[in-house]
Amino acid sequence: MEETLKQILDNYRKNEGNIISLLQEVQEAFGYIPREAVEWFSKKLDIPSSSFFGVVTFYAQFHLKPTGKNIITACCGTACHVKGSERLIDGLRMELNLIEGEDTTEDREFTIEKVACVGTCSIAPVVIVNKKVHGRMTTDRLSKEIKKLRGEKR
Repeated sequence: MEETLKQILDNYRKNEGNIISLLQEVQEAFGYIPREAVEWFSKKLDIPSSSFFGVVTFYAQFHLKPTGKNIITACCGTACHVKGSERLIDGLRMELNLIEGEDTTEDREFTIEKVACVGTCSIAPVVIVNKKVHGRMTTDRLSKEIKKLRGEKR
């Protein structure tokens, strides 16, 4: 881990980066933001770890826990909520056998995340599957997407 962190620190200093770009590189390298990485950068840059955690917890793009291979992001904005985003999420959680409080499957194949709004209200409800936006999503279509990702026949 330390060798990777040193490379990221070198890039940060060479490119006069900021905390966000540094955290993006950490997440790209590890798939999430390990607490140890935050503490390491905090000491090296003499920046309080709370500053890093403040950024990580503000932006939905950052994860403090390992995520699944496939990330499914459900919009929970007003339009999506009215059009049934909670029903989609509940159905997805059941299909993936996710227990209450967990957002990543045990096999780390899938992670579900909720965001406040993705700004595509005209095609609500919206679900983003591995960075691809799917508008007017239904439980059947979402189930087909999951089966496709699992490599199952439709």
